Amino acid sequence: MAVVRYRIVDVFTDRPLAGNALCVVLDPCPGDLMQPIAREMNLSETTFITSRGERAYSMRIFTPRVELPFAGHPTLGSAWLMGSGEWMQTTSGAAVAVRVDADSAEMTQPAPSVVQVDDDGVQEASGVDRVLQVWRAQAGGTAHLVAAVDSPLEGLRPRSNLVEELLDRHDTTTFGLVERIDDRTLHVRVLFLGAGIAEDPGTGSFAGPAGLLARNMWDLETDILIRQGDEIGRPCRIRVHADPDDLRVGGGVVLAAEGEFAIPGSGHIVA
Repeated sequence: MAVVRYRIVDVFTDRPLAGNALCVVLDPCPGDLMQPIAREMNLSETTFITSRGERAYSMRIFTPRVELPFAGHPTLGSAWLMGSGEWMQTTSGAAVAVRVDADSAEMTQPAPSVVQVDDDGVQEASGVDRVLQVWRAQAGGTAHLVAAVDSPLEGLRPRSNLVEELLDRHDTTTFGLVERIDDRTLHVRVLFLGAGIAEDPGTGSFAGPAGLLARNMWDLETDILIRQGDEIGRPCRIRVHADPDDLRVGGGVVLAAEGEFAIPGSGHIVA
């Protein structure tokens, strides 16, 4: 029987059972077990550390359905478990620097490539009253549909079938809505249906491009706080340094749980 140890951390929060939960498998794990383990955990993402060196490591990222080339809260949570200091993390989509301390982590983000989108289906799919502008933003191999809106997002009632069509039509992992609260604060909701998660509590890979686009559109301050996840009971607070030459995303990280997977019938014993 294989015993594969894991930890669950909550990201973008200062307390357990809030923020965005992440399962991190630190032990070596056979590649063919990674997707089944992610499906078993049923969190937004599960990560697997595949190699570790001097201040550097490589990993793979899985949602319950698919593997992702890059993602934000998996980067921050995994690096935090590596320990304090500066780390270089490599995934199939990007190599990013991550700075970790006792209570938080902050990553540099690849500069996104952005294309403005003209799609009337965004308003119908989201159910908001007024969509101001829409972009497709991609960085690290992960693409997002970003919609700036002039409507409160607390009572959002998206139409899931139309959201799926939007994701497919624009070939994006997420569809997110961004509302300006003030010059330093954004309210964000991110739909993640194509990867098996209805709504993501806190989306670091979305936060960087969204922060840049919102700053340009609304003339915001460089340092922005994103509020996300409150409506689904997992409040997240994401810090974005929205400088196109120095894009950084960070937040608090706490340990929530630890345990092990017992995999019967496997020839692998992981100590």
